[in-house]
Amino acid sequence: MSNITQPSNSAPNHKVSTNRCVRVCLHRTCKKQGAAQVLEALAKLPVPDVTLTASSCLGQCGNGPMVLVLPDMVWYSGVRAKEIPLLVEQHLLGGERVKQMLYYRFHPQG
Repeated sequence: MSNITQPSNSAPNHKVSTNRCVRVCLHRTCKKQGAAQVLEALAKLPVPDVTLTASSCLGQCGNGPMVLVLPDMVWYSGVRAKEIPLLVEQHLLGGERVKQMLYYRFHPQG
């Protein structure tokens, strides 16, 4: 994949680096549900200290496209490309989960 955002090597700014990884499932079912567009939308909004990766099956078939944010262990399901700006702004930059996108099996109360 050519549009992978690598962690920044810039000078330290006295903040603890998040070093997050966002994994987007591109296996069969998620791909059919629009995961490639989700991955593309994420690649267009690079975030410092966040690595974007295309993933094989995340084991939650039928609930996708699935997006997993590590090391936070936050699972998002049914993600649409148009929702990516919200996910980037609220979770990756703001540190707050996007409640309406959380995967109910792993985050039952949001």
